[in-house]
Amino acid sequence: MIVVTRILVVEDESKVARAVADGLAAEGCDTAIAATGDEGLSRALAERFDLVVLDLMLPGRDGLELLAALRQAGHATPVLVLTARDTVSDRVAGLDTGADDYLVKPFAFAELLARVRALLRRGRPEAPARLKVADLEIDHAARRATRGGKALPLTAREFTLLEYLVQHQGEVVSREQIAREVWREPARGTPLDNVIDVHIMRLRRKIDSGPGARVLHTVRGVGFVVREEEEA
Repeated sequence: MIVVTRILVVEDESKVARAVADGLAAEGCDTAIAATGDEGLSRALAERFDLVVLDLMLPGRDGLELLAALRQAGHATPVLVLTARDTVSDRVAGLDTGADDYLVKPFAFAELLARVRALLRRGRPEAPARLKVADLEIDHAARRATRGGKALPLTAREFTLLEYLVQHQGEVVSREQIAREVWREPARGTPLDNVIDVHIMRLRRKIDSGPGARVLHTVRGVGFVVREEEEA
């Protein structure tokens, strides 16, 4: 099974798009579908995806144009091209434009799945086994956090939120980033600001209530940052 991840399927043939998306969802992926090149580019630029499955023959902006625009914008998201074009020149054009792999239609879903797994392994660096700031330590594999050697009673969501903040220690992260990366709900109709603030408050009580350095800070009007800082 694939590790839970977000995949964008850009395909104008609805049956193909739905079959690919449903198959990936059955493997634990969070999938989204775009039916045109313009919609695909807009979503790929606005949201975080771990992989894009891209058809070349699209209405409006075609797949190569989408791919070129994505790479020119600095996005390194792995892209698996699906297409009926089977000539060497077509393959070369796709790879030269920035595709990471190329699969010709018709294809077996098992092969697509194997290629998706390979691209995800290649494109996602392994999380460090342990993260540390001051005397706060996070064990990624065990999903366990300690402060001064004492285990912290965190919920699953609190652990994921804390791990994300510590991974970006020294960087201010916004509520929008947290909603996208921790809650994975970029298209939610109502903001998650209040929910995030409540979780931050609870997290602060658990990790910063004792003696020693404060590590979780609010940057008013911007977001939150984890860094070591002695109490005044």
